[in-house]
Amino acid sequence: MEMKKEALAGTLESSDAMVRIGPSDEPGIQLELESLVKQQFGAAIEQVVRETLASLGVTRARVAIDDKGALDCILRARVQAAALRAAGQVQLPWSPR
Repeated sequence: MEMKKEALAGTLESSDAMVRIGPSDEPGIQLELESLVKQQFGAAIEQVVRETLASLGVTRARVAIDDKGALDCILRARVQAAALRAAGQVQLPWSPR
């Protein structure tokens, strides 16, 4: 999935996250994370973001996350929504797990 424009998903409310995804000139995923719980859960948050993007086939993107204590399921949903918007797609490619 190619990121064609910059897109946002989420809010800055407690227990949510604001995810911004856009195209990148560099290969790979450039991830910037701001979180209230970064010291304790930063690695886990990064893993969820990278796994979610990999499952969508995103190999090149700039990602900025402002986390306010979101659960993994919320973070996944926000990353998926932002990636779909940035790619100009309207439907998530579903597959059985």
